[in-house]
Amino acid sequence: PQTDWSFQYSPESFTGTEPDFAVEVIDAVTAIWKPWEGQRVIINLPATVEMSMPNVFADLVETICDQIRHREHVEISLHTHNDRGCAVAAAEMGVLAGADRVEGTLMGNGERTGNMDIITMAMNLYSQGIDPQLDLSDISEIIAVTESCTEIATHPRHPYAGELVFTAFSGSHQDAIRKCLTRRQAGSPWEVAYLPIDPSDLGRRYEELVRINSQSGKGGVAFVLEQTLGARLPRWLQIELSQVVQQEAEKSGGEINSSQLHELFRSRFMEAPEPWHLRSYDIQRSDTRVNAFVSLASGDNYTGEGHGVIEALIASLEAQHQCAIRVEHYDEFAVDGGTDAKALCCVRLTVNGVAFSAVAQAEDTTSAAIQAVLNATARSLARVSDTPEASEALA
Repeated sequence: PQTDWSFQYSPESFTGTEPDFAVEVIDAVTAIWKPWEGQRVIINLPATVEMSMPNVFADLVETICDQIRHREHVEISLHTHNDRGCAVAAAEMGVLAGADRVEGTLMGNGERTGNMDIITMAMNLYSQGIDPQLDLSDISEIIAVTESCTEIATHPRHPYAGELVFTAFSGSHQDAIRKCLTRRQAGSPWEVAYLPIDPSDLGRRYEELVRINSQSGKGGVAFVLEQTLGARLPRWLQIELSQVVQQEAEKSGGEINSSQLHELFRSRFMEAPEPWHLRSYDIQRSDTRVNAFVSLASGDNYTGEGHGVIEALIASLEAQHQCAIRVEHYDEFAVDGGTDAKALCCVRLTVNGVAFSAVAQAEDTTSAAIQAVLNATARSLARVSDTPEASEALA
């Protein structure tokens, strides 16, 4: 007596049944169950086999809603299959046609091509500002449990749940995503190109948004590096780095993960021979000039004069190595924040007309700037050293 019973009837071959006959059968069922006396009754309309376009199924649903008796006491449910690949679309249109609820399965598992995927349906509603009242905030856990129970792998491009659904390979897509995320303010409405919802609402991380391959542009490469490095690279360096990454991706024929990207960035722009590492520096300032003394790990010293530290150092490098050095680009950034912030310096020099870019990170801006210039100069001198003897002498 204390059990709360509800009854559900499904006309098994609803989509292949004449609508008038379906109405007749449903009315015969409700006449026995008498939902108008308070008994909860569900009439479940299945696309047992998906035979038509979603709009035709919705027309059938609308016919049932309009013609059955005691509609106000009956809950109309939908149970769509995916034989035509339109199970979610049919369910959405069926709801618009008057249905009260839908039935579905996780990842769309079911007979033949499967049932309607409840995750896709729910997240489609969510993307339009409608709360599906399902907790999908940890989609990775849902996927793991489902795969364990069914022994069926989730397709990497499965809507919302697949590994690649929040991933951009195209350079233009990557750049658009990066720009939108950079400009977005916390708490503002979600308006990010190519991403219908915020991946974090499903427990995903922004680091997974961009994958790097030979099609990737500067925006995608810069985005991945920014998320882990903590500083935005200048545009000129983004372009140069993306070319390096594309060449490496073409050579390997696959993707470049974040660890490989960091290693490429370090070896191509931040690495310098040990003798060229900065040991100490001393700066003496007058009203208009700066005298700089720079000591390297090799024991070599550079002393120069200029309007600033960089100009003074370059003057000394030019004199000792008999070359012409010009600063093409110079950018400084703070990495991280607060009292523990470090300085990142990016420079592009032309040495005897040939461009060399370098990056250095240090505890203070002056050390970072000096080391960046040293790194670029060391690379330029290594470039012109054509013989083993010259390379050994440079080291």
